Amino acid sequence: MGEDTEKTIRVRTLFLSDMHLGTKGCQAGLLLEFLRDYDADEIYLVGDIVDGWQLKSGWFWPQSHNDVVQKLLRKVRKGSTLIYIPGNHDEFLRDYLGMTFGGIEVVDDRIHVAADGKRYLVIHGDQFDMVVRHAKWIAFLGDGAYTFALFINTHLNTIRRRLGLAYWSLSAWAKLKVKNAVNFIGKFEELLSAEAKRVGADGVICGHIHHAAHRQIAGLTYLNTGDWVESCTAIVEHYDGTMEVLHYPSVLRARAAAEEAERSAVAVGPARAVA
Repeated sequence: MGEDTEKTIRVRTLFLSDMHLGTKGCQAGLLLEFLRDYDADEIYLVGDIVDGWQLKSGWFWPQSHNDVVQKLLRKVRKGSTLIYIPGNHDEFLRDYLGMTFGGIEVVDDRIHVAADGKRYLVIHGDQFDMVVRHAKWIAFLGDGAYTFALFINTHLNTIRRRLGLAYWSLSAWAKLKVKNAVNFIGKFEELLSAEAKRVGADGVICGHIHHAAHRQIAGLTYLNTGDWVESCTAIVEHYDGTMEVLHYPSVLRARAAAEEAERSAVAVGPARAVA
């Protein structure tokens, strides 16, 4: 499906983060399909788009990852505004804050004004992760463990797929089951919401923790874009200002079910006519 087809879904703003291009865990194929399905007036890349940590330890850059970059650049050439907010995995880009490259603006954060007038602080969020800020070696250790979990998860889901079972995320399950991880997520959300309140915003849009969310915290709207390693999620702003978290695999399943229902209806119609 191309960007110029009638089926392309146009939204006011698209927020994406934690693609981790340059790693084997990146779901580049699904991401490219998503970018073909959705187009936007304004696109925010909310950090960890390119994984500099992994690329330093070993180069991995298949054609599918390059295709994602080219698709984003093509959207800019066709008129989309693209704002890049670096995260901790692509922190090398923080040396270029305030600069614009080929129509792509690099900033540390941004206040986004939605169509309904609400103001959102857009920021990656690693600045409020005490592990990343004060004990980076622990963060690297955690990143290695996470990569190993993804390796196990890939092979586990190969078996599940052959058995006709749905995708299951080992690392996402572990993160939510471990009490400390749950506490960390809650504290992270509170800190980001407090920062949004401090700068006079109505809400915050962030990434970093690979946990998509859309909830109210202390009267503010907390939105997390999730990631494109496991969950394959994004946030879209519709033209009325409504914010929505999209879980792309669910979108594809719903679309396939609707198409199957339509095919069945067409097949039943002629059968009844013959009868």
